[in-house]
Amino acid sequence: MMLRAEFTTEPFEGEGEPPAHALAARDCLLAAGLDPDFGPLGTAITADRERLLPALAEVLDKALAAGASRITLQVTADGDQV
Repeated sequence: MMLRAEFTTEPFEGEGEPPAHALAARDCLLAAGLDPDFGPLGTAITADRERLLPALAEVLDKALAAGASRITLQVTADGDQV
């Protein structure tokens, strides 16, 4: 089953470099061999369930450890259809 996940990490820090918690989240996905669409207001990723769910658990852990105070996550099944 394909999944599409979209998430944001907060706090937002305005203009300039992305905050450490956003970079940590992105880097978890890259380390898992995934190709996230990383942007200033959030990250989106489509992958099979077996690869994405463990990567998302790591994203939550690492982003919180890097200073995220809130993570908003939406997961849609059959992400290749969205």
